[in-house]
Amino acid sequence: MTRSSVIAAALLVLAFGAGAASAEDKPAAAGSPPAATTQAPAMSASEKASIAKACTDQANAKGLHGKARKKFRSACKKAGGKMQ
Repeated sequence: MTRSSVIAAALLVLAFGAGAASAEDKPAAAGSPPAATTQAPAMSASEKASIAKACTDQANAKGLHGKARKKFRSACKKAGGKMQ
């Protein structure tokens, strides 16, 4: 095979791959409602920092370390810093 035929074959394979990938994306119908999102309202950086600080203080008070601390802080942050 010559170099040009190898390049042509590679481009052909890429073209078919791109066509198949774009065929998988289905556009939303014009009259259908957008997908529902379950995001909480956005918090400011200072609010996030105060929640993280509260969770850290609670973890320190409980004497948690390692995986237990990480698990506690994650749950605490999801609860908005209101764990005890």
